[in-house]
Amino acid sequence: LPVCPDPQLFIKDLHFDGVPVRIYLPREPAAGKRRGVVFIHGGCGIFGSISKELKEKIVCRFIARKSDSVVVSVGYHLAPELTYPVQTLECLAATTHFLKTAETFGVDPARVIVCGDSVGGTYTTSVCQELGQRADIPKIRAQVLIYPFLQALSFNLPSHQQNAAAAFLSRERTVHFILKYLNKDCSLKEPILAGSHVPESINLKYRKWINPDLIPDEFKLGYKPPLPALFLPQVHEEVQELFEPWFSPLLAEDAVVCGLPDTCIVTCEHDVLRDDGLLYKKRLEDNNVPVTWRHVEKGFHG
Repeated sequence: LPVCPDPQLFIKDLHFDGVPVRIYLPREPAAGKRRGVVFIHGGCGIFGSISKELKEKIVCRFIARKSDSVVVSVGYHLAPELTYPVQTLECLAATTHFLKTAETFGVDPARVIVCGDSVGGTYTTSVCQELGQRADIPKIRAQVLIYPFLQALSFNLPSHQQNAAAAFLSRERTVHFILKYLNKDCSLKEPILAGSHVPESINLKYRKWINPDLIPDEFKLGYKPPLPALFLPQVHEEVQELFEPWFSPLLAEDAVVCGLPDTCIVTCEHDVLRDDGLLYKKRLEDNNVPVTWRHVEKGFHG
């Protein structure tokens, strides 16, 4: 779709460090430097774009107008044509470029947030975890995570059971899209759903962070703990990416998490990924990161 004129915004297609971006700049002159927003769209890493996704264009225009901010929408290349972790690296490169050149666009580099929905929330989390360790560029002011995907160890949390057959993003389709994204054999889906890809040593290591006991009771209505899964070493070897913090940001160490910026997390009740957001909220709070949480009781993924 062509870029339609907007009476309130200048809209330009550019490249930041080789990554396509679409930038939305308010036309009204500013009294001072504006805020900046890096927006990373969802789509499981295999759908969507900055030029064809109508929803994202509406969201970016809305944010730019209502918050009087300069919005940069990142057009990372999709999998499986370009495989993981290219998408994370491109989001990181575009965000870094914007932080370094923010003043060129009339933006205060100390007032830049990163925002993403679904896998865009995953990339946002990874970008903030990575850049939180660096002292050579301005710090990200805040991150906004809209129903993010944050871990691939357990697909048997209460939200997975309660929303297993939810429209658009069911429990089964979640793992199907993961395997498509990683360009893996989809026959691995059933053992991953059962948890057979996770050895007991890893389950024990991360139980402190990924555990249904950490989910508030009001979100566990009807939950039944699954039977222990039979570990399958061959499946584990095929999906090593699932255990990397860039893919499962909930696995990042506390030393990384404590360096994160102020955070807003949005969860939806009818969403298999709801509990990922709840678990990350607790981790951030445990590490003294300021968190604002918004839960949409009638909301669903997408």
